[in-house]
Amino acid sequence: MERTANDPDLFIESLPAAIRDDMRVLDALIAAAMPGETRTLWEGVFWGGTEQKIVGYGDYTATRSSGEPVDWFKTGLAAQKNHISVYVNAAGADGYLVKKYADRLGKARVGSASIAFKSVADIDLDVLRELLEEAREQMA
Repeated sequence: MERTANDPDLFIESLPAAIRDDMRVLDALIAAAMPGETRTLWEGVFWGGTEQKIVGYGDYTATRSSGEPVDWFKTGLAAQKNHISVYVNAAGADGYLVKKYADRLGKARVGSASIAFKSVADIDLDVLRELLEEAREQMA
């Protein structure tokens, strides 16, 4: 995936109505939880080989298992075929921060650094905001 100059707002507005409103809510929540961070549209082939568009918030450099550095986002928001994904890349000695909040987020599938859910009605937005704020502090 690569950072692009494409407008994240235009991307969100181009989504089907069924998911657009939820993406707007989440975009505003993430931006508010991460003031001063960049907001960029990332596009390209994501892990698993699928073409993706992800709104990324904040920039950092990660190190691949090969030792090669890679530019990435701190938090990401994506509209998938059947769900919404929020990616939170904050990790520490205890592993990915997302796992700490897994049992409080609501009706969501939680991976190492990802949260997947059907709609904002399925998750606790206050808990998500708390997670994002802690992630921002951790990755400052």
